[in-house]
Parts: sequence; structure tokens; C-alpha cells
Amino acid sequence: MVKHSRRRTRRRLMAEINVVPYIDVMLVLLVIFMVTAPLITSGVKVNLPQVRAGAITGPTTESVVITVDQFGDYYLDLGAEKDQPASDQILYDRLRVALEYRPDTPVLVRGDHRVDYGRVVRAMAIAQKAGAPEVGLITAPPERREP
Repeated sequence: MVKHSRRRTRRRLMAEINVVPYIDVMLVLLVIFMVTAPLITSGVKVNLPQVRAGAITGPTTESVVITVDQFGDYYLDLGAEKDQPASDQILYDRLRVALEYRPDTPVLVRGDHRVDYGRVVRAMAIAQKAGAPEVGLITAPPERREP
């Protein structure tokens, strides 16, 4: 009897990675990002409601008013120096003293419509840092337009 010798052939391991599926996935992701990127960066258009603000109901305590004029100068309606402009530090110090004496005093900010918005926000931040329990904005009612 003749014995068949079976030759064992060892398969050589393939050291290459099949990248075709990865390229397909990458192309699909690229298309998705190309389509969604303009939608994300364009933002959302919002039409804000235009309503009349209600009047503040009579506070139990008298409020302190910070005025920001058209040049960005601060005026505080406390003490004898009501007509003198105040720097950030002077505004903070005077508010801190007034709020230590009466801690529940609300602070209102009245800003000129021509002043930089950052100056009004800065006045509000100074008031909060000085310890104001509430900081509000004073606005004028809209002018009536006669038809």
C-alpha cells in the first residue's frame, strides 16, 4: 500500500489590512459633515416679541439708580455728589456702603440708548459685586404712533 504523503502547506498570514471598508465609512462621514456644517454655522434667526414692559409695582424700599450717560460715564443718585461722574471703583465703593446700610435695596440702571451696551452691563456687574439683591433696567415706554 502506497501511502500518500500529505504535504502540509502552511498558509502565510496576510500582513495587510483591508482598508476599503474604512474608506467607505470615511466618505460617508465626509458627506454627512459637508451637508451639516453650513447648517450649524449659519445660526438661527429669531424674531423677538415686541411688547410693552409693565410698570414696576411700588417697591417696599427706595431704589438706587445708576445712570450711564451717552459718553459712558456713571452717575449714582446717592449722597451730595449726584451730578459728579463716578469711576468703576467709586461706584463700587459707594454702592457697597449703601447696601451694607440697607441690604434689601434694589439697584436700577438707566442707560442712554447711544451708549455702548458693555458699559451698561458693566454697571450691572459692579452693582451685583457690591451686593445688590436685584439689578434691573429702566426703560422708557415706546412712543405712540398715531395712524
